[in-house]
Amino acid sequence: MVGGFGSGKTEVSVNLAKFLALTDKSPVTIADLDLVNPYFRTREALDEMEQLGIKVIAPRGGSFYADLPILLPEVKGAVEAGSGRLILDVGGDAQGARALGSLAETFAVGQFEMLMVLNSRRPLTADIAGCLKTMARIEGTAKIAFTGLVSNSHMIDETTPEVVWEGYRLAQAVSRDSGLPLIFLSAKQNVLDGMDTSLFDCPVLPLTRSMLKPWERKEDPAGL
Repeated sequence: MVGGFGSGKTEVSVNLAKFLALTDKSPVTIADLDLVNPYFRTREALDEMEQLGIKVIAPRGGSFYADLPILLPEVKGAVEAGSGRLILDVGGDAQGARALGSLAETFAVGQFEMLMVLNSRRPLTADIAGCLKTMARIEGTAKIAFTGLVSNSHMIDETTPEVVWEGYRLAQAVSRDSGLPLIFLSAKQNVLDGMDTSLFDCPVLPLTRSMLKPWERKEDPAGL
């Protein structure tokens, strides 16, 4: 799962992992490869996911909030193991793409999906040209080609059905121009509750918010 800053790809990754843990018999692992973003990271929902039996590969203890410009050996091992479901939460910036690129030769052809999470409310992915340019840049650095798209247009708590529809239409246009399928659409559950989701020509993943800013947390998830 790859997306630029503000795309919401970490929230999507976490919710996808929880969905798979509840609906698929295969073991689920999620790895936090977002090396830059200091606020929204897979590791913030670590306890919640582990209670569902999801294995979380992320820094622990004193390194919980560290920006680590290295890949944990566990990540490569999990990719090579090829068992169950493995979700890599990857930042779309240059550093995140390079981190993914270091794993490029580990992925077996036809045995993985690389999905671009699109948010039409972010400057770099607000139109078709911006989306295609951003995707080409990431592919060039990561040395891996995208296989599909995820529509996740949002404005956090100010998201409306109109924003979701706007993003869906953009993702459809990018799909036509790139030849990549729209794998699914994701949006907060309370927004989807007011929409007729049968009108979307793709699966829909409802989101419950797991990623909180530091000042929104009731307690420090690192236990510090």
